[in-house]
Formats: sequence, structure tokens, C-alpha cells
Amino acid sequence: MIAIGIDPGTATTGYGIVKKEKDNTFSCIDYGVITTTKESPCASRLFSLGEKVSLLIKKYSPDILAIENIYFFKNIKTVIPVSQAKGVVMATAHKEGLPVYEFTPLEIKMSITGYGKADKKQMQEMIKITLALEEIPSPDDAADALGAAVSGIIKKESPFE
Repeated sequence: MIAIGIDPGTATTGYGIVKKEKDNTFSCIDYGVITTTKESPCASRLFSLGEKVSLLIKKYSPDILAIENIYFFKNIKTVIPVSQAKGVVMATAHKEGLPVYEFTPLEIKMSITGYGKADKKQMQEMIKITLALEEIPSPDDAADALGAAVSGIIKKESPFE
């Protein structure tokens, strides 16, 4: 099974492509960020994000898309654009025929570390170990997206799903 994980944002959206192998281990296929320029109009940035996610889906043919859910923001100016980016990603996945799984950061932390309040360093180290990477994935948005992808596979293969 292959999952694409997404950590949504308008300026920077993290993505991670993860495969569950036949021996029940996880491997990292690819990860990185999709960026848009602040000078571009909002509609243009969102359209570009959708196009780039669509290209990733076509390139890697994932079985599911897992996306980090927006849970709490102190700044309303941040929550609205992130929500818009999340909506574009979810609509793109739907258009491409992918089921979408949403996870709060706490749920991702639980599935990766077993502890919902794990800090960022613990999460990154466990992603490195889980995916047998030589170093901690960078930037943070990509590492978070890899965590979402692993969480998506775990949930999809859960007998309770």
C-alpha cells in the first residue's frame, strides 16, 4: 500500500510518499514541500497547489491520501488560508479517486510515537526510525507529512476501519 501524506499550507505544503512493504515495514518513497510565492494572488496559489498535488498523485499512484487536520490556531489570519489549502488538497484527492483520511496532530503523534503529546524532536526521530532514513527528514512540513502518510496506512489497514 502507498500513501501520500500532506501537511497543508498556502506558502508551504509538506508532502510525503510512504509504502508499506510485504514484510510490514514502511519505506519512504519521496518527500518534500510544495511552495507558492506570496506575491501571487490567493486563487493562483491555491490552483497551483492543486495542480502540484495532482501531479504527485499521478506520479506515485497512492492508494490513499492522509492529511493533517487543522486543530487550533491562535491567529485567525493563519487558519483561513490553511483551511483553504486543505480544501484544495482534499478536492484534488477526490477528483483523482483517492480516499482521504484526516488526522489531528495528536492522532499522528499517537500512531507514530504511542504518545499524543510527543514533541517535534521525538516525532522526527521516530519518523526517521520507522522509515529507516539516514537522517531526520527536513523541512518540518515534510516530516509532518510523512507522519500523516504512516498514520493513514495504519488506519486504512486497521481491522476496526
